Amino acid sequence: MAQLPIIVSVGGINAAGRSAFHSDLMRMVYPSLPAAQQSGVIDELRALTGRPDASVDAMLNDSLIREIHPDWYNPSALHARRRSDDMWADTDRNSPVRSAGMLPTGFRPADLYKSRAHPRALQMTVFAASDMMAASGLDWHSLRQRIAPDQVAVYAGNSIGQLDNQGFGGMLQAALFGKRVSSKQLPLGYPQMPADFVNAYVLGTLGSTGAVQGACASFLYNLANACHAIQTGQARIAVVGGADAPIVPEVVEGFRAMSALADEAGLRAIDNLSAEQRVNWRQASRPFGNNCGFTIAEGAQFMLLMDDELAAETGARVMGSVPGLFVNADGPKRSISAPGAGNYLTMAKAAGLARTLFGDTDMRRMFVHAHGTSTPQNRVTESHVLSQVAQAMGAHWPVTAIKAFIGHSQGTAGGDQMANALGTFASGWLPGIQTTAALADDVHTAGLDFVMHDRQLDLPPGCFLNAKGFGGNNATALVAGPDVTRAMMAKRHDMTAWEHRNESVLTASDDYRVRSARADFNVQYHFGEDVIDGNDIQISSGALKVPGWDRGVDLNIPHPFPDLKL
Repeated sequence: MAQLPIIVSVGGINAAGRSAFHSDLMRMVYPSLPAAQQSGVIDELRALTGRPDASVDAMLNDSLIREIHPDWYNPSALHARRRSDDMWADTDRNSPVRSAGMLPTGFRPADLYKSRAHPRALQMTVFAASDMMAASGLDWHSLRQRIAPDQVAVYAGNSIGQLDNQGFGGMLQAALFGKRVSSKQLPLGYPQMPADFVNAYVLGTLGSTGAVQGACASFLYNLANACHAIQTGQARIAVVGGADAPIVPEVVEGFRAMSALADEAGLRAIDNLSAEQRVNWRQASRPFGNNCGFTIAEGAQFMLLMDDELAAETGARVMGSVPGLFVNADGPKRSISAPGAGNYLTMAKAAGLARTLFGDTDMRRMFVHAHGTSTPQNRVTESHVLSQVAQAMGAHWPVTAIKAFIGHSQGTAGGDQMANALGTFASGWLPGIQTTAALADDVHTAGLDFVMHDRQLDLPPGCFLNAKGFGGNNATALVAGPDVTRAMMAKRHDMTAWEHRNESVLTASDDYRVRSARADFNVQYHFGEDVIDGNDIQISSGALKVPGWDRGVDLNIPHPFPDLKL
């Protein structure tokens, strides 16, 4: 019997703020909120950034997409070394790309724990995974006594590794600038390091692990691994995450050279600006509108999933579930960067599964988180995919694209979408594509309702998360809302008993919510603690015991191919 992967917690950070308790969504719909909720959004941003006296305008201006802040680098004075006549010369230059989806200015994850020169993506990993666990309201030590050490999985990574000075970037620049390569730059640069850090330093897990890279679809690829592990019983708990920190000049220049990013010339052209008029960098990302490229961003998102049986036993929060996730390649194509056929397969199969699970009526009441990169090519190709599937299913789906607010965090983008969707289930708010004044003429609209202004939805049964990645990496997740998920769980479990257990979980979660709103995060980073080596492992013919875990690893493994017994 397949287990249903239940989402029980989320934690993370992007340009809109924290995803725990849906603060990032509230920042996105800030103009639509009543005054009291607006004040709460501002107060949390002040605490998060360590700026208790900052004005409302400062907090708003120092979040979401904005002109690149000197805390990251100065796009007006990029330092470079050029070779001419066998001599090296230092030069400064201007960058035509001046906007990014940066974390709220003043938030410094390295200050929250002993970061020891960690690359920025790993700093964000430690914060996000710790935030996720605390927000769950579950005690990790107690939780892991319910499972064997090999029944927890961690799948997390990023799309291009750590390319700042503490990772691969610094390693490759060292000789050029006459510096020594450190012993940490290469190992900490690997793209699977977010999973490794969670296993070693945050949760201390020994189960299945890894990082699947699929460009912009990487988070959903890792989520697919986690869901498969839970559905098949290989894992009872799974942590899924992503952390990307690509706002460094070299990465920005690489994407700019591909004509992928919104730059000054492109924005001036589409807005018909004179040389004297200023570019509005906050509106650089315009999904499905008259646009000229995506806006690069950073972020980290982590989610805790359980099988439905364990979620019922522990009284865990039921934020939603992932009944299905589909991955398909593009097949033959003209160029590796061109879109292809794969996304039609992923989206159509996700819609077909939604129809099977929920029926025609509820399938048509779902909403879509589009990949929505803000490139001219994406607006045509993705809208055609969504339109074709919606029409085939007789649907008219609301469509949003949150890269309008926070930009494109590369492999973590699917995590941003998931966190936002969970916020919609909890609050009813679906953010509008507010930076897009009007849909472009070449956008396909049949069967689709592009949400241009913030909207309140009435208990949607679920949603689709869509990703179209560079190189032909496509994924679509079917996410069931909490009401539908609890109704499904009630077919198997005593939900009255779950409700009773859930009370203490919510109390602990609410306590952390109050503390974390004051930036009291108590980030968990256990370097060098409770280290296990081979001498600590006890092995018998039937089980393997690991210190710190009540249950052992069962070595009486069933024959996987009973019809092939010798």
